[in-house]
Amino acid sequence: MASVNHTSEQEAELSEPIKFLSKVEANAMEKELFEDYRFGQQQLIEIYGHSCAMAMAKVYPLSSLHKKQPTVLVICGPEQNGAIGLVCARHLRIFEYEPTIFYPKRSCNPLYLDITIQCEKMDIPFLSYLPTEVQLINDAYNIIVDAMLGLSDKIELKEPFSGILTTLKQVKIPMISVDVPSGWDAENGTTDGINPEVLISLAAPKKCATHFSGKFHLLAGRNLPYDLQKKYELNLPDYPGNDCVVQL
Repeated sequence: MASVNHTSEQEAELSEPIKFLSKVEANAMEKELFEDYRFGQQQLIEIYGHSCAMAMAKVYPLSSLHKKQPTVLVICGPEQNGAIGLVCARHLRIFEYEPTIFYPKRSCNPLYLDITIQCEKMDIPFLSYLPTEVQLINDAYNIIVDAMLGLSDKIELKEPFSGILTTLKQVKIPMISVDVPSGWDAENGTTDGINPEVLISLAAPKKCATHFSGKFHLLAGRNLPYDLQKKYELNLPDYPGNDCVVQL
């Protein structure tokens, strides 16, 4: 009987709209994952980075790029979102894409340094400068992954990121943003940011995602414990089969 009630409870919750988290709620939920559920930062970065690579492979499978080289430019910031981008690049390499990383402001965090070395040991190229919009437009890369800023309170949109944003706003290459598109306010959306074709929300969508008008919005958060989903009234959809991402 208990399992029937639990299933009915889940079905009732899923009939409600998906909740879009405020910045305060998202940070509080992540804090609980670390402190109460004993997830480690490295563990979460690995889960999300792998899920982002899986999401990209679903939206842009290798078969859809058969007439082109499957080149991907992954742009990483110095905080957690950037580390997720690095892990994403590593998995893309395993999936037989051709990632290149632009990581202009490297962190001295030992965890991020380890992930950087992993990418280097897998012979993923690191750029010393961002190609111009003309170079990007001329098919140097077929897809761009934006993993610059995320929810971090520590980074303002200063150089080199303001210059990167200016360049990205000029290109027409499909862009995938991780959690919060660069230049967007995490809650109010964008007034002067990029317009990605794909948004991958981590754990649960953030309020800014209500303003997303691209082609694909995917969620990477199957690792989220059910009790935490219930506490924050997330009303997340079911993930199909064994997938770690779901389209919203």
